[in-house]
Amino acid sequence: MKMQNIFLWSKVCIIGTDANPLTRQLNWIGSSILDDCEQEKERLRIHLKNLEVKLTKQQQLIQRLTKLNERPQFPVNAEQFFDLGDKQYTDCAQIYTSGNKQSGFYMIKPLGSPSQIRVYCDMTEGGGWTVFQRRSDGSQSFDRNWSDYKQGFGDMESASGEFWLGNDNLHYLTSQGDYSLRIALEDFEGHQRYAVYKKFKVDNEENQYQLQFGEYSGNAGDSLSGTYHPEVQWWASHQGMKFSTSDRDNDRYERNCAKEDKSGWWFNRCHSANLNGLYYKGPYSAVTDDGVVWYTWHGWWYSLKSVVMKIRPADFEPNEV
Repeated sequence: MKMQNIFLWSKVCIIGTDANPLTRQLNWIGSSILDDCEQEKERLRIHLKNLEVKLTKQQQLIQRLTKLNERPQFPVNAEQFFDLGDKQYTDCAQIYTSGNKQSGFYMIKPLGSPSQIRVYCDMTEGGGWTVFQRRSDGSQSFDRNWSDYKQGFGDMESASGEFWLGNDNLHYLTSQGDYSLRIALEDFEGHQRYAVYKKFKVDNEENQYQLQFGEYSGNAGDSLSGTYHPEVQWWASHQGMKFSTSDRDNDRYERNCAKEDKSGWWFNRCHSANLNGLYYKGPYSAVTDDGVVWYTWHGWWYSLKSVVMKIRPADFEPNEV
């Protein structure tokens, strides 16, 4: 007897022997199918319930995300823009002495400027600083042409954004009187240094934004004047240098420093400071010393993590309003 027949007859024996075997077999098969259907229905019901719970949670999450997207969006580290109304200020020092002592973005109108400009005012370290350059993360390219450096470029929304305020604006600001420059530097090990220069001045475009500065103080070393070694000062000093870009060569080098060092700057032959250089992360190697360089602190082959260049009037005296 085949195994199939043995199986069927065993089922018939279990059901009973007082009915026709074929009928019993059919009844047993039908009962088994009904049981399987009920079990499947129950499984599907539970599965459907779980799907409904998941769908509800997803809908709630979508609603929360939609509400978040409807809120005003601000850049990371963004600080508030301070609208001071119709009153005009020539720089951040005037804003500070008028009683506005929060660091952030303001509108100013330097003497000689044809229009207002948006600036970041740094109200720390005595306050009143107008920031004209910031390097922080390499997010902006500083390998720009003459027009970009003339007008300014970069992120003027985020409080830590990288930017160049513009050579025209820098000329308008420093032509208003005697200004001091403060340069704040930080390396990738978390160490900080600074350099201060008196009588900082940038000439107009007709004179190629020629740079002038006075006495140095600080702990970063005097890279701008190149006085760290008398034998190199003739080619390393930035005193009296005109601004150069890749498309406007005003340096004293037989080639183009801006092209080789990939930035706009007051190059000589070529530099002992290039704070607009390529953004490397600390020590680097390249064909030329084209990093964010301050020679008297880390030499030519170390690119700094952050730089802030800012100015304020030399006779500025913080007041308590």
